[in-house]
Amino acid sequence: MNELYPKIELQDMRMPQRYLFGIKVRVWLVLASFVGTLCFFLFQGGKLSFMVFIIVSVLCIYLWLGQWSGIRKSKGERTLITPGHEFIMEAGSTLGVKIKLDIPGYWPVPYVLIKDHLQRHNGGDQIFESSLIPDWKRSGIMEYKTPPLRRGIYNFTKTDCSTEDIFGFFEHKGTLALEHSFSVLPQRTAIREWKKLQQMLKGMHHHSSTARAMRETTQINGAREYNYGDRLSRIHWNATAKTGTLKSKEFERESLPKTIVILDRAKQHYANQEQFELAVSIAASLIEFGTKRDLAFGLLSTGASSEYFEPKYGQSQHMQILNHLIMVEADGKFSLEQVLKERTKSLLPGTFVAIISPQVGESMMSALAWVNLRQMSPCHIWVHDEKAEKQVEWMKTLRLKGYLGYDVPRLDELSQVLGGRS
Repeated sequence: MNELYPKIELQDMRMPQRYLFGIKVRVWLVLASFVGTLCFFLFQGGKLSFMVFIIVSVLCIYLWLGQWSGIRKSKGERTLITPGHEFIMEAGSTLGVKIKLDIPGYWPVPYVLIKDHLQRHNGGDQIFESSLIPDWKRSGIMEYKTPPLRRGIYNFTKTDCSTEDIFGFFEHKGTLALEHSFSVLPQRTAIREWKKLQQMLKGMHHHSSTARAMRETTQINGAREYNYGDRLSRIHWNATAKTGTLKSKEFERESLPKTIVILDRAKQHYANQEQFELAVSIAASLIEFGTKRDLAFGLLSTGASSEYFEPKYGQSQHMQILNHLIMVEADGKFSLEQVLKERTKSLLPGTFVAIISPQVGESMMSALAWVNLRQMSPCHIWVHDEKAEKQVEWMKTLRLKGYLGYDVPRLDELSQVLGGRS
């Protein structure tokens, strides 16, 4: 699928709009009816012609006054309803929407047809259509739920409302300015433990790695919330003045080796969109794991334009990477080895490099060898289909070469594969 949603073609069962001399045919029909009954009354006379003329005149006046129904000046309010208490949505979740409509005026409105437009950042569009009958206060509520949403940035662009007279002869339209945007984060899974990574880090820092992980340098990494007991010298006065709440300085830590997560975005490597979504979810889960464990995790996103996030500590780094992962697409054209060579200066010796990619074979082995040659620790997280025939063969090849590798067919298996479940 190139779009999140296919654009829905709504079949209009009403009479098609046709024009004669720039005026709707329906208007000509009403005028013809009025002129015909008027001539019938003038030339025929009598009670029957008078009664017919009065009835048609009243109907014509009713149809003419319908343009002041108030639908064009309607006002509305949209409320978004999420399953949780906080407005944080992950891919696969649904969103409840409630639109309250108020129509000014006094002219009777039999019903209102509402079309709500939801657009994704890549151009996917979906229209939600429903009708409501206004109450005696000329107000009503429309409620609906979206289907499960993919990750991305969404915008409610416009809300069209329309009504007709009781005969369905003329349609009157209005547009509500209820624009609203929200983000859907990539789906993530909780990783309890990454055994191989921790064993490697403890091996490199076997003498009290925990104590070293908490040691801070003099390099300021940003600001954090003030904790009771922080020294006065740690208070970040600039951040405190801007936010109005006490902030403390966050320092870089000289602890464990830094970790780079490389997300392969080459379009030709992925069999379908679901496979790429799995790769993005794995990257988001690993970054979240590093943030919770207070490890320096960074991201190298290799697409049409490569994005590099230097390994840092703290929530600010975590949110920057998540915001990037919301909008990434499989639009890369270069091989992993080419991208790695371009980032030679950024990848320092001793760094742990985790490559998330469905690619196997000589090209991937060449990239892992390049990483290993520069004194870094390579790891391949293989994203593949459950029925992949090369699963055992590729994992065996990685072990023979001395490289760390994991095969992840589904996101819910990531924690188990990394060793987080007993």
